[in-house]
Amino acid sequence: HNTAESFEGFKENDRLLPIANVGRIMKSILPANAKIAKDAKESMQECVSEFICFITSEASDRCLAEKRKTMNAEDILVAMEALGFDNYVEILRKYMQKYKIASTAITNNTTPTDE
Repeated sequence: HNTAESFEGFKENDRLLPIANVGRIMKSILPANAKIAKDAKESMQECVSEFICFITSEASDRCLAEKRKTMNAEDILVAMEALGFDNYVEILRKYMQKYKIASTAITNNTTPTDE
């Protein structure tokens, strides 16, 4: 998939993450007194949105090849590996496992434990 083609028919704001969210994430990483220029937030917004589209496009291709309509977390992780982002996959798998444990605990009204 060409990610530019995937954006056709979308309004600019529909394809971009909200700039307030992007700014909040950027600010959380920086020292408390740091300032972030508007154009820096806009550039990051553009890059993050393009990255998400790039990964989901690859994951979507996998779903289509397997004749599935629903994309899942594993599709995203496999897409990231296929596109050369394997260094992120291991930590994301660990996070996903912890998330599932916590979600199950909440559903069952118990205390989460690492297994």
